[in-house]
Order: sequence, then C-alpha cells, then structure tokens
Amino acid sequence: MGNADYAYPSAKVDRGYHQVTVPPPQPFFKSLKYSLKETFFPDDPLRQFKNQPPSRKFILGMRYIFPFLEWAPRYSFQFFKSDLISGITIASLAIPQGISYAKLANLPPIYGLYSSFVPPLIYAMMGTSRDLAVGTVAVASLLIASTLGTEVNADENPKLYLHLAFTATFFAGVLQASLGLLSNIILPKIVWLQWRWESSVLGCCFLLFLLIAKHFSKKKPKFFWISAMAPLTSVILGTLLVYLTHAERHGVQVIGQLKKGLNPLSAGDLVFSSRYMMTAIKTGMITGMIALAEGIAVGRSFAMFKNYHIDGNKEMIAIGVMNIAGSCTSCYLTTGPFSRSAVNFNAGCKTAVSNIVMAVAVMVTLLCLTPLFHYTPLVVLSSLIISAMLGLIDYEAAIHLWKVDKFDFIVCMGAYVGVVFGSVEIGLVIGVVISLLRVLLFVARPRTSVLGNIPNSMIYRNVDQYPIANSIPGILILEIDAPIYFANASYLRERISRWINEEEDKLKSSGETSLQYFILDMGAVGNIDTSGISMLEEVKKTADRRGLKLVLANPRAEVMKKLNKSNFIENIGQEWIHLTVGEAVAACSFMLHSHKHNPAKDESEHGV
Repeated sequence: MGNADYAYPSAKVDRGYHQVTVPPPQPFFKSLKYSLKETFFPDDPLRQFKNQPPSRKFILGMRYIFPFLEWAPRYSFQFFKSDLISGITIASLAIPQGISYAKLANLPPIYGLYSSFVPPLIYAMMGTSRDLAVGTVAVASLLIASTLGTEVNADENPKLYLHLAFTATFFAGVLQASLGLLSNIILPKIVWLQWRWESSVLGCCFLLFLLIAKHFSKKKPKFFWISAMAPLTSVILGTLLVYLTHAERHGVQVIGQLKKGLNPLSAGDLVFSSRYMMTAIKTGMITGMIALAEGIAVGRSFAMFKNYHIDGNKEMIAIGVMNIAGSCTSCYLTTGPFSRSAVNFNAGCKTAVSNIVMAVAVMVTLLCLTPLFHYTPLVVLSSLIISAMLGLIDYEAAIHLWKVDKFDFIVCMGAYVGVVFGSVEIGLVIGVVISLLRVLLFVARPRTSVLGNIPNSMIYRNVDQYPIANSIPGILILEIDAPIYFANASYLRERISRWINEEEDKLKSSGETSLQYFILDMGAVGNIDTSGISMLEEVKKTADRRGLKLVLANPRAEVMKKLNKSNFIENIGQEWIHLTVGEAVAACSFMLHSHKHNPAKDESEHGV
C-alpha cells in the first residue's frame, strides 16, 4: 500500500515556481460576448470575413450561402460522367420510393414524385455534402400520417389533410433553417389493402424479390446496383404483368391515373388560420427534427469515408430552405435518406450534381411518363413499404448498444415499445424522457473516484481502473468528474464524507498511518456555482474538525475566478492550491515527513 518509489521534492521550491493563478478580470460585456460566441458559434462562421475588402466579403458571402459556387469553377467532364451515372441510378430508386412513401404518408402518389424534383435542386445549390441524395423517407412519412391522421381523416377530407401536410413541411423547414442560423403504425392498413388471393400472392412475390436483392447486395457490395434497381424493376414488372393479364379486372387494385406536369404551386394552400394549425406545427417540429438529424448524420457518415468536411450549420440551412421551398411547390417533408445516399455513394458520385440529374429524371417522368404508372399494382407499393420498414429494424445495432452502453439500449427499447404498443408520439416521448433522466442523473450524481500513484511516475489515476496504482500513506486523493452545481452539491458533500470515513476505517483496521490530508482533483470541474462553493466551505469545516487538511489540485480558470471572488482562496490559503496532483502530493508528503521530526509543528498546522 505504500509508495516506496516515490520521491518527495521540496514543496517550497515547487510552490515558488508552479503557483496556481487567478485569471485577470475581464470587462463584463467582453466576457458576455465571449460566452455567447462559445455557446452558440463554436466554429466561428464569420472568421473568413475578417480583414477582407467589401468585394471579397460579397464573394465569400455568396459562397457561404451557396456552397456550389466553391466547387463549380473546378467542375470537370470526368466529374459529370460519374454524377450522371449516380444520378440516373438514384432516380431509379427515387421514383418508386417517392410513390410508395407518399402512400405511406396517406398522400396521393404524385406528391412523392413532386417531392423528388424541387428539394434536390435546392440542396444541390446550398448543401455541402457530395453524397447526400435528397428525397422522402419512410420514418417522416409514417410520422406525418400518424400525427396528422389523429386530427384529420385523409379519406374523408383529403384536401385539408394535404394542405396540413404542406403546412407541417413549411414549419419543419422554418425550424431547420432557424437552427442553422442561430397515432399509430399504419403498416397493417397497407399490408391488408386487398383481401383477394391474387393480390396477396403478387405482393409476397415482389416482397421476396426485394428482400433477396437487398440481402445479395449487402453480401456483395460491388453489386449494390441490384438492390438499387430492384424497386423500379418491381414496378415495371408489376405494371407489365397487370397490363398483359388485365389483373385489375380480377381484384388487383392499381394506382390509376397520375397527373402529368411539373409541381403546381402550393404557397396559397398553407394553413395558418385553422384550428388544425397547431397540429401542423407539432407535426412539423417532430418530423423536422428527426429529418434534420437523419440528413446531417448520413451526410457526415459518407463525408468521413471520403475524408472531407461538411458544415453542420450550412446543412441545417440547406435542408430547411429546401423544405420551405418544397412546401410552396406541392412537396412534403424531405431529407437525405441513408438508403438512397448509400446508392449514390456506391455509384461513384463526385458532387451534388447527382441530385440535379435525379431531379431532371423525375422531371422527365412527370412530363412524359406518368401515364405508364396507371397499371402499377398497389401491392407492389406495399411490398416496397414493407421492405423499407423491415430495413428500419436494425437488430445488430440494438445488440451493439447492449454491448457498449446498457442505458442507450434501454432508451432504444423504450422508444420501440412505445411505438409498437402506443403511437409514434408516445415512443418519442418515452425515448426523450429516459434520455433526459439519464442527463439529470449524470448531473445530479457525478462520479467520484480515488486516485493512486502509478509506480515510478508522477501520474495519478483511478485505482479501480489501474489496480497497480498505489495509495499514498496519510493522503486521500479524490477526483470529481463533473461541474459542481446546486443539483449535485449536497450529493458530493455526502459522498466525500463517505470516502473519508471509508479510508479512515481502512487505515485503522490495517494499522497504517492515520489520514492527515485529502486532495480534491478539480481538473474535470469545468465550473462551479455558489452552492458548490458553499459545499467546499462545509467540507473544509468538517475536515478541520476532524484534524484533516483540504488541498485542491488543478482548479480551472472559471473555478479559480469564482473561488477568488467568494474569498474561498483566502479561507483555504493559496499555499494549499496546487497546479497538479503530483505537486499537491509532494507538498503534503513533505509536510508529513517534517512533522515526524517536529510534532509541535504538526499540531500548529492543523490548528490543535
């Protein structure tokens, strides 16, 4: 338990050279400006404009708003060939997915195609990801259907439902862009859309085809195009089968006529004065946050593979603006879905021009090819939706959460149970509540640990993590791993007292040197409030009564400023505040060593 290898340098020499200082005072408004900047603008987005002439600032400003201006001058024909192939590939996925997900959102299928035309064009100009493929997503479509569906029946009042979907998309875009600048599962309804055996057999066959294609592409990544082409192939084969066999006469329902033409304007359809507006706002807030998180996470994942950086603020603005523009042009909520972006990435895209190619392909479809979807059977769309829903069940990720962090697994399962047995909103609330509970627990119950010395070094680490770490005779070293606030001050006071009691009992039972000093390592304490300072004062008084000396090690600048203003430094004594745990131990050990030869000095030091 001793530390025979530890050398005790002169405390006086160390104190004279490594003194902990209080940061110089700063003017209030300067300090406030710095705090606000660090809180809301950690990346300092305006730094590139400093010391630039007005003309240069204008150019930089245009590039900041429209990032495509940065790479457009360097765009080459080789890049275009890659983007052309990628764009056509993701268009083959976007068209059937758009139609299917619109049905999932209880919207007419044509609005899925509209949503794959305008938003990708906006994102290509304002987004910073080269790989993100913009379009509708299954989760957002489900949320729109379940949230709006609780207030408005899409079958009974389709016009109002459609307008509310546009309005929810508008509010989602406003939320997303603002963040950049500063029900029940309906799957059973779709699965059992038709009861005839012909439809069931047809749907199961196409679902099996989609699952086999997806599994094969997952096992053989170079054949990613098989999974990408499977949805369009299903639509084409299903349409041909129905057309040639006249299956629509035998109970196989089809899409029917789709309007030809580009997106009609819908700005006048937004609902701002109805009793349903709050429903639209709630739907927009929920779906907007989820879509934003998905889009940025997907973009960053693929950017990491290609070793380039995407700007989170610009991404939020781009996604928000494209949804605002989409809400005015008959589109519902869009983001960057993982499946489509993965196809775009694997197809070898170079820039966001692949989104433009996809949008052009959708435009041609809207202008010329929509009559071809007349005989597309609805069961094919159902199989596409079911395939997408099965893709959302990632049991491997759940197993990974269980292995890495049990609490994250509990959050995941809580949200899952809430969705399955309640609604999407209930699942979200459960997940958020459990996550907030976890944050509160971390704040209210921060970790404290005993530190020991790694042999033959000046390094001090947690004795539970490093069993070879030795305790120092007569000295207890405690580490606090969080800021000290009113929420945890009482807990920390009690926990420190318990550590001291346990250490004294252990020393008493082993007959070793009694406890004389306890050192608080404040290196992880980024801040402290008045309740935390009061806690330290109470700890010091308790220590004094028990004949112990409180020593602080490595307090941060913000902590030192507050301890100085509260006169705690004067109370404890500047000589008992050390730069490192090593220096604090050296000073305490030096005092213990000298006290062995001068007991009277020991009594005077502790106020006896």
